[in-house]
Amino acid sequence: MIREHFEFRQTITTILADDPKEIAAAKSGMMAARQEVERQIALDSYFSATLEPYAPKDPERTPDRMARAAAVAGVGPMAAVAGAIAWAGVEAMVEEGATFALVDNGGDIALVSDREVKIGIYAGASPLSGRIAFLVPPQEEILGICTSSATVGPSISFGTADAVTVFSPDVAAADAWATAICNRITPEDTPVLDALPGTGIRGVLAVIGDAVIRWGDLPPIVRARVDERLITAGNDWRHGRS
Repeated sequence: MIREHFEFRQTITTILADDPKEIAAAKSGMMAARQEVERQIALDSYFSATLEPYAPKDPERTPDRMARAAAVAGVGPMAAVAGAIAWAGVEAMVEEGATFALVDNGGDIALVSDREVKIGIYAGASPLSGRIAFLVPPQEEILGICTSSATVGPSISFGTADAVTVFSPDVAAADAWATAICNRITPEDTPVLDALPGTGIRGVLAVIGDAVIRWGDLPPIVRARVDERLITAGNDWRHGRS
């Protein structure tokens, strides 16, 4: 397996593949998606500024995915940007013939896999951080595994959760819902999860301190030791923080 770090402006990723051609395809796919987003922002700066759902006029594929996912989750389109770009990268790898492909864009992951994959959960100061992982079975279709945190990283959050991880075949939706849930969930208050049936979201895991909240269909969770050197930290598009 090849592991390669790829970084361009706010896009900071780790790519896993079996063939160098698939790594190149991932980079090309992500850059094409980035260009679509950049063109959208150049035409309409409100697209990148708003924290509310917003329907741009005649968007290209990646901004359209972002806006549609964000509208259902009740957040701004940029809440889905990392997942949407990772998604485009893995799609390009699949077109190149990959049966194992993973792009981690700052904690927002898209993958297909012909093997079992262990994905660690990093949750900042939570006592569970780095000690548990998802054991994701082989995936013939693209799956999004996206994480938002109110206590780790540069992205805007209005919540308190150390980590909210969302599983969906729509990677942009997984990213948008991770933000939406992280903004609102607490150990005592979980009604945001009531909105998930019918959205295509498969499962949610929220870690808040030593509390764990589960919803839907999740892969097995196993004990693990997460190597923090392998964590892909991202930048925030809206504010340029790192």
